[in-house]
Amino acid sequence: MKMAGAEARRYLAKPDPGKAALVIFGEDAMRVALKRAEVVLALGGPDADAEMRLTRIPAADLRKDGAALLDAIKASSFFPGARVVVVEDATDGLSATLQTSFDAWRPGDANIVVTAGNLTGKSTLKTLAEKHFAVMCIGLYDDPPTREEIEAELKRAGLSQVPSDAMTELLTLSRALDPGDFRQTLEKIALYKFQDPLPLTPAEIVALAPATMETEAEELLDAVAELQMGSIGPTLRRLEGQGVLPVTLCIAGLRHFTTLHLMSTDPEGPAAGFAKARGFFKRRDRMMKQAGSWTTRQIEKALSLLVETDMALRSSSRAPAMAVMERTLISIARRER
Repeated sequence: MKMAGAEARRYLAKPDPGKAALVIFGEDAMRVALKRAEVVLALGGPDADAEMRLTRIPAADLRKDGAALLDAIKASSFFPGARVVVVEDATDGLSATLQTSFDAWRPGDANIVVTAGNLTGKSTLKTLAEKHFAVMCIGLYDDPPTREEIEAELKRAGLSQVPSDAMTELLTLSRALDPGDFRQTLEKIALYKFQDPLPLTPAEIVALAPATMETEAEELLDAVAELQMGSIGPTLRRLEGQGVLPVTLCIAGLRHFTTLHLMSTDPEGPAAGFAKARGFFKRRDRMMKQAGSWTTRQIEKALSLLVETDMALRSSSRAPAMAVMERTLISIARRER
């Protein structure tokens, strides 16, 4: 049975032990692994691994021994409690083997949790999981966590006092970080606030967010957006010496000014546009200032120049590529006031 949206989130938090299996798939391996751990904990409890009630079967091993899964779900455990069998990195080639175990499953057998990478609409494994009456199928896509998911993570981490301004900062941070990094950041925040009666503040979130050094490419684009003409040439020379390609700088420039365009045009304001662009959390304040000093027309003109430059850099032109890139950046920085 296929599940999605809020229904899928509720099921992952509280899976039904009366179902034979759950298939979780998605392109983001970290996101899939985190949800798998959540489901295994809910089904088997915190001591499932220590009490040998958790069995892991890599897909490669299951291909060599097709009966391994059926044996595992029927086996008895020395310790009382629910048993869970995890099949990792499954592919369409295991569809027939998995169906045999799904069909043979009976109440009292171990629950099966299958994880897979991105499955297309024609995938036999996805089709099997969506149509089998005893199997639930959930796809995880590249979407940032919802407010409800963040609140659930905070609750698990022991944080209860999170004002609305702090929650807004966490939502922004969740769009800038990978799922695993974001979860680690929440755990760090919970540890920092352990036995602290005061509510979580945005300043504390900024201080505890993962630190990252601005690259010289970002410094270059900041210089362009802030009209610092004297910094463009020297920074370009350093980047050229480091082996950075002009087309890489052009792509970074397109990303930077696309973010500024979203901030400039979003009906909810620049902060909302920055969040939708999934910009890096600690660059928000600087880019907010940049967005405030550019008109939408000026940003669109900059984007047009960057697109033309990208096409020129990828063409058969013999013009010096870095010189072409430098001319474009200087032209953008010499915007109409």
